[in-house]
Amino acid sequence: MKVTAFNGSPRPNGNTALLLRKALEPIAAAGIQTEFVQIGGTNIHGCRACMQCAKRKDRRCACDDDPLNTFLAKMFESDGILLGSPSYFCGVTTELKSLIDRTGFVAVVNGRLLARKIGAGVAAQRRAGGTHVMEAINHMFLMNRMIVPGSTYWNFGVGREPGDVANDQEAMANMQDLGETFVWLLRKIAA
Repeated sequence: MKVTAFNGSPRPNGNTALLLRKALEPIAAAGIQTEFVQIGGTNIHGCRACMQCAKRKDRRCACDDDPLNTFLAKMFESDGILLGSPSYFCGVTTELKSLIDRTGFVAVVNGRLLARKIGAGVAAQRRAGGTHVMEAINHMFLMNRMIVPGSTYWNFGVGREPGDVANDQEAMANMQDLGETFVWLLRKIAA
């Protein structure tokens, strides 16, 4: 079993990364393979609507000029996926939006490659906007027939400067619980 976390923040050690890593801790402690992937700050671009993925059906995006196909392979081999983003004007970062759009399209046209995988979103916010971040992530998960677990509260952390979310005790406890829920659900599915 494997769970991969994708950090949509351009800050590899910022608040979003801190939340994702906290959620991965109980998963790794349970002996499940984990991976943290930095997508924020990469040159991943949006979908060009060329429709080649629908024609080729090779589990890849035809645009091979950025790291998306590497990210796709990691998603398709994972049993669980965490997507994280800070709130940028009440939305996800452009890198995460590109990942969502292109991954969702490739997965659907290739026979719903994400179906029945576990997926959860994580949002870092200064004051607000996390609900819109979660909506963007959850819409992609749900339309791809993924299983979206809950936790003790919304999967948000509050902080402005890098590291501030570590002081949000409720968020850190929620990330711990989210990771534990992933472990429980993965074991139930595997049984």
